[in-house]
Amino acid sequence: MTQSFDPRTGYDEHGRMEPKAYDAILLASFGGPEGQDDVIPFLRNVTGGRGIPDERLEEVAVHYRKNGGVSPINAQNRALKAALEAELAARGIDLPIYWGNRNWHPFVNDTLEQMAADGHRKVLLMGTGAYAGYSACRQYREDLGMGLRATNLEGVVEVDKLRQFFDTPAFVTPFVDGLRTSLATVREQLAAAGKAEGRIKIVFVTHSIPMSDANAAGPEAIRATLDENLYTTQHRAVANYILANVEEAAGLEHSLVYQSRSGAPHTPWLEPDINDALEEDAAAGVDGVVVVPIGFISDHMEVLWDLDTEAKDTCAELGLAFDRVSTPGTHQAFVSGLIDLVEERLAGADGKALRGGRCSVVEGGPWFDVCRPGCCEKAALDGTLRPTIGAVDSEVGVPQA
Repeated sequence: MTQSFDPRTGYDEHGRMEPKAYDAILLASFGGPEGQDDVIPFLRNVTGGRGIPDERLEEVAVHYRKNGGVSPINAQNRALKAALEAELAARGIDLPIYWGNRNWHPFVNDTLEQMAADGHRKVLLMGTGAYAGYSACRQYREDLGMGLRATNLEGVVEVDKLRQFFDTPAFVTPFVDGLRTSLATVREQLAAAGKAEGRIKIVFVTHSIPMSDANAAGPEAIRATLDENLYTTQHRAVANYILANVEEAAGLEHSLVYQSRSGAPHTPWLEPDINDALEEDAAAGVDGVVVVPIGFISDHMEVLWDLDTEAKDTCAELGLAFDRVSTPGTHQAFVSGLIDLVEERLAGADGKALRGGRCSVVEGGPWFDVCRPGCCEKAALDGTLRPTIGAVDSEVGVPQA
């Protein structure tokens, strides 16, 4: 069947974008401080507009203070950028990669201006969130929508977004590999403690988000078909795929839990918290846990603190064997798979995509190249919606008439 793209918009009725001759990639991330003096200014950016006093920010700052004020996410993004560049070069694809952050240097707006100054006009945005949702997808689209207007590059630079990749081999393969390794480690710990037949549970974990965000994730047409919110549904689908592909996990209990809750106590967020869940697991007779951080692509501060420090300490107090699966990071399958996604969208000399098809192995995928109307909406503090790129209802970053 021949795929039909609307000549006015460049995409079809299923949200698939026509291949283009992109001339640059923008790797966009959260950002993090690079030293002690950066920590509070960074946290002010993260919480911008909410009026949170510095005294309260210092309560969060302790995570960074204990790491010299440096967030590991920056080094991880530099390493991912270098790995992606090497993969592009190995495939003979001449496409430069730029890096821009939401909350710290290099800021997205500065990177946009640099890209424009370097002559780039068709940019493919690669966000570092895997799932559908406000923080993982729409907020990146807002960053670029507001950024193009703030830099006066609207109508000069065209920006599209790579699809969410929770369902791709790129994302799930590293977790499959890691779960096998971590299960063996926990079994060794139990054997050393004289509990060779100990009860093991696999604990999948992701970032908690407000229930309002969870309930708004995805387009209404999809939300209406689900028994729970899309954010949780996609994570469950990833967990199920991983379990089905790790023979050593057969018959083991598993759960999906959350971490890194913040915000006002009266605001409902997704639960249970991982530490509360671990206490219940220990009370129910579990002897060891493998923690699988399927909500994250790298071992950044929330992984190192919330899991490798707090959750690990909780397990030690409860007498539970513990091991944490690595995030994808620069795993070759992840790097190669992300470039596969780029090739899905990149037009060759014949105008066709360098890679046919849309690789997807997890239920609920593949996601849209162009988001549906109203997808993951969240109003600003003044009640308005921010401009976005990469959606059917976007007015920024699109070709100008």
